[in-house]
Amino acid sequence: METEPKALLEIRGLVKGFPGVKALQGVDFIVRRSEIHALMGENGAGKSTLIKVLTGVYPRDGGTMRLEGVEINPRSPKMAEALGISTVYQEVNLIPHLSVAENICLGRQPTFFGMIRWREMARRAERALRRVDLKLDVSQSVASCSIAVQQLVAIARALDVSEKLLVLDEPTSSLDEKEVGELFAVLRKLRGQGTGIVIVTHFLDQVYAISDRITVLRDGKLVGEFETARLPRLKLVSHMVGREITQPEGSARGAEAGEADVKAEPLLEIKNFGRAGSVTAMDLSVARGELVGLAGLLGSGRTETARLIFGIDKAQTGEMRVDGRRTSFHSPRQAIRAGFAFTPENRKVEGILPRMSVRENIVLALQARQGLGQMISRKRQLELADEFIRRLGISTPGPEQAVGNLSGGNQQKVLLARWLVTQPRLLILDEPTRGIDVGAKAEIEKTMQELRAQGMAILFISSELEEVVRACERVVVLRDRAKVGELAGDGISEEKIMHMIAEHGHGH
Repeated sequence: METEPKALLEIRGLVKGFPGVKALQGVDFIVRRSEIHALMGENGAGKSTLIKVLTGVYPRDGGTMRLEGVEINPRSPKMAEALGISTVYQEVNLIPHLSVAENICLGRQPTFFGMIRWREMARRAERALRRVDLKLDVSQSVASCSIAVQQLVAIARALDVSEKLLVLDEPTSSLDEKEVGELFAVLRKLRGQGTGIVIVTHFLDQVYAISDRITVLRDGKLVGEFETARLPRLKLVSHMVGREITQPEGSARGAEAGEADVKAEPLLEIKNFGRAGSVTAMDLSVARGELVGLAGLLGSGRTETARLIFGIDKAQTGEMRVDGRRTSFHSPRQAIRAGFAFTPENRKVEGILPRMSVRENIVLALQARQGLGQMISRKRQLELADEFIRRLGISTPGPEQAVGNLSGGNQQKVLLARWLVTQPRLLILDEPTRGIDVGAKAEIEKTMQELRAQGMAILFISSELEEVVRACERVVVLRDRAKVGELAGDGISEEKIMHMIAEHGHGH
């Protein structure tokens, strides 16, 4: 391959494992000088692990890494920086109360007989900021800068450390369209100066706007390296999810925007709903007895939509109507009082309380809704726990068993029981079947259909498209934090969902 000699970074056969998980299995990754290289893949693909091995956070178990032809083995991020590899993470790692100049020169301040040379440090910071086309008073604190400016300061700092290889992890997740454009102008300039840039992102439009090449990982393995200009979007999506997508028969247009199919007045309706850095202009409705799916790749805005509806995050645009009346929730507690329920994607962190019993976990939301003034008696708690252990088939020695000792599928059922006890009108399920076995999945899907038949409105989020197609009578399709279409009834298929995700461009 004629480009081989120009490789700036060359990773071959990279292997990294954790107990019970093979995170990287013989992965190759090559970045050339003057190239912007996108690293793509769904959750668990191995992107973060690759970046952490490259930057010295994790030691590798096998394979080789070369930078400019020389074998490297960084054992810490500081060592990686000394070799010429700088990383800017999604959560900008600057110190807010220090000045811009102090942040840029942190750990490398110019000194004279042990005293910091402040004027020299300011000059050096200004020089670094010029590299990213930023004019700024370098004595001001980082906390006083916008997120977009902080992102550029972090890049300026990274370049001051090293100009060889710049790794950007989700650099645009908190930026608006104009700020993304400004960042990309800086990246193109750096590429022109010979810097190799690796960008990890979930935004398809942005990948096609900025990158020269794309490497796709799936389940810890290399799917392939592709020239961006020669890789159709549909092919990229196919590579990421691991199945070939064929052209759907007929046009999906006839089945889109199935609002007319909604069987009753919407229980929930949101219009032009959004929040900066979350989702934009979301339109969505769910009626009683309707199961609506939210489909899209990782980072498309599914969870963000759920959080806005449930009052965890506050919407900045648009309106929400419940039973036709304009409503806004300032907290999840208000949403719960209105009869809404939400099982979060990360059940271990945001859902179950592992050291508490099955009984205590099940009655938690009901007790929260009633307040401490109306304590649920121990007898009633046991009655409720027994009823839902039976109804959902929760496999536990008894209601006093600690939830942390149950399997993932049974933990998920306990979480579901917690909300069903409150008899909600709208149930939002975010990835309720992730990481559980096939039998437990089937039981949860069956429960969803039973609840729907009883008149409950359900909003179902899943990254497994076959589940969405199987369960839902209407599907709202998201991409890059915006709604790109809707499918209903017989018009719902994996192919049509994938086409919507891949084909709706925003002018790029």
